[in-house]
Amino acid sequence: MSDAIAYERVGDVAVLIAQNPPVNALGLDVRAGLVAGIERAEADEGVRAVLIYGDGSTWFAGADIREFGKTPKEPYLPDVCNRIEACPLIVVSAMHGTALGGGFEIAMSTHYRIAVPKARMGLPEVHLGLIPGATGTQRLPRLTGVPAALDLVTSGRQINAKEALSLGVIDRIEEGTPRDIGLAYAQELLDAGAPRRAVSELPAPEPVDFDAAYDAALKKSRGQISPAYGVRAVQAACELPFAEGVAEERRLFLELMGTDQRQGMIHAFFSERAVGKLPELKGVEPRGIAAIGVIGGGTMGAGIATAALLSGLKVVMLEMTPEAAEAARGRITGNLGGALKRGKISQDTHDDMVNKALTLTTDYAGLSDVDLVIEAVFEDMGVKKQVFTQLDEHCKPGCVLASNTSYLDIDEIAACTKRPEDVIGLHFFSPAHVMKLLEVVVADKTAPDVVATGFALGKKLGKISVRAGVCDGFIGNRILKTYRTAADHMVLDGATPYQIDKALTDMGFAMGPFAVGDLAGLDIGWATRKRLAPHRDPRERVPTYIDKVCEAGNFGQKTGKGYYIYEAGKRAGVPNPEVLELIEAERAERGITPRDFSDDEIRRRYMAAMVNEGAKVLEEGIARRPLDIDMVFLFGYGFPRYHGGPMKWADLQGLPALLDDIRSYAKEDPYFWQPAPLLEQLVAEGRTFDDLNKDAA
Repeated sequence: MSDAIAYERVGDVAVLIAQNPPVNALGLDVRAGLVAGIERAEADEGVRAVLIYGDGSTWFAGADIREFGKTPKEPYLPDVCNRIEACPLIVVSAMHGTALGGGFEIAMSTHYRIAVPKARMGLPEVHLGLIPGATGTQRLPRLTGVPAALDLVTSGRQINAKEALSLGVIDRIEEGTPRDIGLAYAQELLDAGAPRRAVSELPAPEPVDFDAAYDAALKKSRGQISPAYGVRAVQAACELPFAEGVAEERRLFLELMGTDQRQGMIHAFFSERAVGKLPELKGVEPRGIAAIGVIGGGTMGAGIATAALLSGLKVVMLEMTPEAAEAARGRITGNLGGALKRGKISQDTHDDMVNKALTLTTDYAGLSDVDLVIEAVFEDMGVKKQVFTQLDEHCKPGCVLASNTSYLDIDEIAACTKRPEDVIGLHFFSPAHVMKLLEVVVADKTAPDVVATGFALGKKLGKISVRAGVCDGFIGNRILKTYRTAADHMVLDGATPYQIDKALTDMGFAMGPFAVGDLAGLDIGWATRKRLAPHRDPRERVPTYIDKVCEAGNFGQKTGKGYYIYEAGKRAGVPNPEVLELIEAERAERGITPRDFSDDEIRRRYMAAMVNEGAKVLEEGIARRPLDIDMVFLFGYGFPRYHGGPMKWADLQGLPALLDDIRSYAKEDPYFWQPAPLLEQLVAEGRTFDDLNKDAA
């Protein structure tokens, strides 16, 4: 027997206890221990049933991530599942905590299943670019029917015990410890003479239109292929004998294992866990935060306040007038109402947040007791400095002073205070109570414990926090400006905004850059262009047609017209013909003869600009690791997760070919297409961006 699985005899029941903390992951020792435990129970005279449960906080929570990327060793998990099910004794699962992936597949291979009310289960492999590979797609539809199985396999969502019972996944819910409820249930089954009940021996489920389901899965996932593969695996459960269905599941699983999408999603999985771990913060204690202040109650400020309230913090909202403060309360209340409607909070919690945890003020003195304050006012350096001068005067010593600026220099903002060590950038993404990204912008004089406090706040708010240095736009918006410029150049040279948007949504982006501009508000980019105009290099190509759109008062979705025209009540727009007329006029004025762009060329140029600027951001230390850039774009800019992020995408494409493309583009525009020295160095050394991640680990 393995140390990871303990064996105990209780009357007629052999008890197998998983002891592989912290989550009883299904590593080699656990798999071998389960097989050995079943064999021992079968040989143990008088044993009539086997109970399997997990010690500690959970059932088997899934595969052992330490084995990811390594050659698996026998016994393989599908064989373990089949061996458990083949046991001639009654085998019972008693589940608590989470039964995910392989853990759920183990449970379905037992003959009876009982769970505590708070147990959760699911098949999340789709989020790693895979499908369940240990019989899950074959057993689940035999229990639930095809529609429910397709939902769970293609979405990767978790279900609670109540839903699992209603779907037929488990047989009973009981309060108590898994050991106690499991032993009682096993004894009850024995006393009733219950038969051994193998899921694989149940009738094949009724089929559906699998071609339609395949197409729907592909469309919903915006090109991610693993959900569609999941459809085909479930189809095999309907059309093939069980053993052949398992073989087809395995074939599909191994095919996905060899894809770039799987590599991208595994990279995203590990990077998400690594991005907040900074060597510089090891042993650094964050400052305590119980109450925060938020200055500015517009969409962004209200979103930040909402996120803070939902995480249990007290919030003081500062606005300039009582009317503006009440409007801010209305926005926050509306946001919290959405959480109430979705069942995230109770009515009592909602009321406490609005009436007790939230305080409105029109006086900076109202911020005197907060532990951290975030300004979310107009993106203007003069306005920001006025705010921070007031904060310096009114906030208590040790209070962290944070700016939510998207572009502006945190060092310059900090310099207007007497405590620059307390100043930091906390760049949220709108809507701040929904979007998961937080850029923690570290200025020259920011104290280490203030940086730690920024990350601690991000964790409390449920954000993916990324360290960024100071430059115009930090990580995300600086790179965005560059690839957006590449898109603007393609429009001047012959593409349309609508072709570019479609080419990128076809690649898996949630939206194209011009639709994003409409969503964010075209006035933001207009203000930025005007701010940068006095310092612009004469070689820079900047289109003027969109300024004319803004001058006419058309800022995108909020005004009903921008690159697209939006009908009331509809989020999607239709192309604005006036934009095409303005583009044609500007081409004529510049003497540009438009040419055709293929969708592939659009995507290649767009991505090359993104990666090239990302390499410059790394070289300057604005981002510490390529994975930091990847996480910024996955969580803040709608980058398709299955590509792993722009820097991982570049590795998968091959850096030498990408550099060759950039050099070829530079022949047309040597000012814009300047190859990043870091990219050239990596290619010369035969290295990748992921090598830099490993160097920094």
